[in-house]
Amino acid sequence: MTAQQQSPLAGFTGDANPYGGGDPYADYRTADFPFTRYTNLADRQLGAGVIAANDEFFAQRENLLVPGDAEFDPEHFGHKGKVMDGWETRRRRGASAEHPWPTVEDHDWALVRLGAPGVVRGIVVDTAHFRGNYPQAVSVEGASAPGSPSPQELLADDVKWTTLVPRTAVGGHAANGFAVSVEQRFTHLRVNQHPDGGIARLRVHGEVVPDPEWLSVLGTFDVVALENGGRAEDASNLFYSPASNTIQPGRSRKMDDGWETRRRRDQGNDWIRYQLVARSEIRAIEIDTAYLKGNSAGWASVSVRDGEWTEILPRTRLQPDTNHRFVLDAAAVGTHARVDIFPDGGISRLRLFGSLTEEGAARLTARHQELGG
Repeated sequence: MTAQQQSPLAGFTGDANPYGGGDPYADYRTADFPFTRYTNLADRQLGAGVIAANDEFFAQRENLLVPGDAEFDPEHFGHKGKVMDGWETRRRRGASAEHPWPTVEDHDWALVRLGAPGVVRGIVVDTAHFRGNYPQAVSVEGASAPGSPSPQELLADDVKWTTLVPRTAVGGHAANGFAVSVEQRFTHLRVNQHPDGGIARLRVHGEVVPDPEWLSVLGTFDVVALENGGRAEDASNLFYSPASNTIQPGRSRKMDDGWETRRRRDQGNDWIRYQLVARSEIRAIEIDTAYLKGNSAGWASVSVRDGEWTEILPRTRLQPDTNHRFVLDAAAVGTHARVDIFPDGGISRLRLFGSLTEEGAARLTARHQELGG
């Protein structure tokens, strides 16, 4: 995608130019938002969903969470009008001929279930290709609700909604980014567009905060998984794909659903460093190279840190397109982990199976309570 780069947290207002042909992203307005280093809590792969909207006349609400950039086909029209890759509502009208304009309070809304509950650090409301039909302003609220509430239950009067993004003017055909500084754990968002219009994509970046009671009941689980609160902190190379792919749910279903580095021409090696959900005892390891056939890592090793780094899986030969399983002779305790691949290539998934230590469980429970969980 080509883009007009702006300063971080730049604000965009006003219409974009009408589409004039060629690359529709040539005049797209965006910025480098620092909070995008955090996990997208609204990732469909984590289980996020748009569970309700008051209006989706022109374009379906589910498009908000589709992975990848919004597409634009200038020739695609349906029986309701221009087909857009986003969520678009009909034009609001006033109450009468004397008052044909919508009121200040009029707005459309969509309810979003986060795939992983957590603390929101930033939100991107992307109006790509909505050049003259984007909302005048947007606002976002968050709620924390146990279980799997219905839309009706979330809209009940006793549910507390906290403002994450106050009503703010936005621009058309732009990535509108908002830093969030509310230290609470949220499970659902309410996205409002004032008074109407269209939004192409929604991204909700933050830190996963799992339910410690659920993890305790599970006993043994993947202590590095994104959905459980693990995080890819750093990596030697992100040329083809993000390191966080390796701790996504499920098995990889295509090559770019894993982590692959550029080809090395030196004597070094590539690596990823992870933060575990909390201090844990690791008893088994899986390293999967699914769909990496001519470009999988040749060898891999795994280390954990509990003050000092300790290698728990020595450098081991990997096979292409294969899930490798290793049972440790003794449980390895740590707060962080690192996978080293030799010399380059990629892996699709890393799984570290174990359980929280007593200290790790206590810290996780305390944080969960502090954040209102």
